[in-house]
Amino acid sequence: MQVTPTDITDVKIIEPTVYEDERGLFLETFSQQRYQQQLSITHDFVQDNFSRSKKQVLRGLHFQIDRPQGKLVQVLAGEVYDVAVDVRRHSATFGQWVGVYLSADNNKQLWIPPGFAHGFVVLSDFAHFHYKCSDYYDPQSEQCLLWNDPAINIAWPIDTPILSAKDQQGRLLRDIF
Repeated sequence: MQVTPTDITDVKIIEPTVYEDERGLFLETFSQQRYQQQLSITHDFVQDNFSRSKKQVLRGLHFQIDRPQGKLVQVLAGEVYDVAVDVRRHSATFGQWVGVYLSADNNKQLWIPPGFAHGFVVLSDFAHFHYKCSDYYDPQSEQCLLWNDPAINIAWPIDTPILSAKDQQGRLLRDIF
């Protein structure tokens, strides 16, 4: 397994070791001991989520105020552009973002610690997206940043995403904090 830091220190790109031959491939998607040793992830994962989305669907940017979730994310089919935004108020990188292409072909994962807003846009015809969460979903604590907040200035690889009603109502960072 190879771990690569991003421009925001706490967000990490993970490339699991892939064992591939003429029959197909095998890779380990999570090992508590290995991820603790190599990434210092000490959180217990309490919930796994899965979504299937079609091309140009943008989900996010979601986070929880009172029960922040760490997320270990990966794509099982298709390709997405995945984004994490630092919403830790006292962080030196508050309001900054990191974006990574995740696909079933590159097998990369992204570790997004608690205190980050998260979202992704689907670039392939569809994508199967899986993520492990370090806390339970809490609708009372959930917030949504506007995907195109000019103060954050995310360089999304598409101009016109398909958004849910909730994501269309996302708020500007300055209005949340």
